[in-house]
Amino acid sequence: MNVDLRLKPSGRYFERLDLLDQNASFDLQPVSPFRLDLAVWTLRRRPDNLFDRWDGTTYQRVLIADDAPFEIAVMQLDESKDLRVAVTGTKLTSSVKTTVTAALERLLGLNVDLQKFYRLSEKDAWLKPLADQFQGMKPPRLLSPFEALINAIACQQLTLTMGIRLLNRLTEAYGMALKTENGIVHAFPRPQDLVTADIEDLRQMSFSYQKARYITNISRLIVNGELDLDALAQLNDEEAVARLCELKGVGRWTAEYVLLRGLGRTHIFPADDVGARNNLQKWLGLPGKMTYANTREAVMRWDGFGGLIYFHLLLKSLAEKGLVQSC
Repeated sequence: MNVDLRLKPSGRYFERLDLLDQNASFDLQPVSPFRLDLAVWTLRRRPDNLFDRWDGTTYQRVLIADDAPFEIAVMQLDESKDLRVAVTGTKLTSSVKTTVTAALERLLGLNVDLQKFYRLSEKDAWLKPLADQFQGMKPPRLLSPFEALINAIACQQLTLTMGIRLLNRLTEAYGMALKTENGIVHAFPRPQDLVTADIEDLRQMSFSYQKARYITNISRLIVNGELDLDALAQLNDEEAVARLCELKGVGRWTAEYVLLRGLGRTHIFPADDVGARNNLQKWLGLPGKMTYANTREAVMRWDGFGGLIYFHLLLKSLAEKGLVQSC
C-alpha cells in the first residue's frame, strides 16, 4: 500500500493526515537557500560512503524507529525547492514522520539560517567567492553524538577515504539490516549493536586493536548508563572537550570533531584536522607549516563561523575532484 501524506501547512513543515503503512511520502520545506546535493556531500564527504547514499538526485539512508529499520529517500523538487521524502519499511508507525523530520533536520541542516554568514561574506573579499560558489550548503550534524564519535575514531590517523571504508565495514557487519528492492542496506550501528562486537572481528575489518577497544568500550559505557553523550549539549565548548577527552581514545581533534559534526557547533574549526589545514592553507595561500595555533589564528578573522569555513572548504576540495557541482 502506498500512502500519500496530503499536505496541510504547519509552520515550515506539514501535518500527516493519513495513517502510515509500508510506504509513505511527505514534503519538507528547508530554510532557503538550500541545495540538497551540497548538503548531502557535506554530510557524506566521500563517494565511498555506503550509509549516506547519493545517486546524483536522491539521498537515501536507513533509520530505526521502535527497533525496526526503514529507509528514507529524499529528492529536491525543482519547481519549489521543497523536499519530497519517501519512507519505506515493514513496520511503519504513525510517529515515523516525526522521527524522519527530526533526523533530516540534523543530517541536512534544514533549519539552519545562514543569513548572518552570507551578510559577512558580502563584506569579505576572501569569503564571498567561497560562499557564492556553494550557496545553499547547510551544515550537517551526524545522527547522534555517538555516531560522530565513532566516525572520528575510525578516521583517526587515516585518510578520510580509508576512514569511510572502515565505517562502511562496521555498518555492514553490525548495523540493523533492511531488505529493499535494490538489496540489503544497513543503518549505522547503535551502541547496543556494537557493545558485543568481537575485537578480533573488528581487527579483520582493518580496525587497529586500540580503535576496536575504544569503540566497544564507549558502546558498553553508554549501554550500561555510565556515559550520556547527549548531555554534552548542556556543556560549553571547553567543558565538552574536557569531558570527551576523559574517554580512552579521544583527544583534542576527536573532541572538536564531535562538537562540530555531532553537536552542530558551527563556530568550531577542528584545527588538528590535517586535511582541513591543507584546504585552508591552499585557499588562503599561506606559507610554511600549518599548526593548531596558526590554523586557529588564520580563521580568527571569521570568528563564530569557523565550522562553516571548514564545510565550505570541504566542498571546494570535492568540487576540485569533480564530485560537486558549484553554483
